[in-house]
Amino acid sequence: MTVGPFFKIVMNNQFLRYLPLATGILGGTLLLLNRLLTPLLTPSQARSDVVGVILAAVLVLTTLIWQQVQPRPPEAVILEGEEGFELAADLDSALKTELAWLSYTLLTNTPTKSIVIWRGDRPLLRRGILGPKPMTAAGPIVRRALQTQRPIYLVNLALYPGRIEFDYLPPNTQGVICQPVDEQTVMILGTNAPRSYTKQDEQWVAALAAKFAQVLAEQYNKDSQGLDTL
Repeated sequence: MTVGPFFKIVMNNQFLRYLPLATGILGGTLLLLNRLLTPLLTPSQARSDVVGVILAAVLVLTTLIWQQVQPRPPEAVILEGEEGFELAADLDSALKTELAWLSYTLLTNTPTKSIVIWRGDRPLLRRGILGPKPMTAAGPIVRRALQTQRPIYLVNLALYPGRIEFDYLPPNTQGVICQPVDEQTVMILGTNAPRSYTKQDEQWVAALAAKFAQVLAEQYNKDSQGLDTL
């Protein structure tokens, strides 16, 4: 069985992470054995032992501090569901193209694994790992994002009682972003690891939402009578 480069990097990082601890314990153990096996301790050897114990303690403490400063990244899961791509059938071809590009960009450039884009009273798009059923109504969290026009990031979905409204996402979704696009449209993004969206990811999602808002505004301005064709 061949070992992939990513696995090799992880193994190397783990080795380097614990190398000071192993070195410190080994050094301290050897100093203790040397002290026990030495019948007559000279002053110079006593000074050397003190320096050695200090160095061993520093190495052990370095590993312990490193563990606090660099905690393990959140563990990802395999989302339950089938991969798919669904668009509302009656959308304009240009809007379908924009939605396809937007969803592809989110899936390939952010931790997003499942996407639902909701407008008005229906979903425009589902893509990625699909949930067991389509979205049929906006829940309280999604409505609050639309009302405040501010994104809501549920960093660890399992900790929120309101997670039951996201039954249209995979059952084991780990985190959710509700990113408003305009007063009627919102993107619901699901991921497979808690706390997986960085600030840069959130800014990228917001920028894509702002671009999509312009596309929607242009789409509606085409209708001289102001009729909503979506």
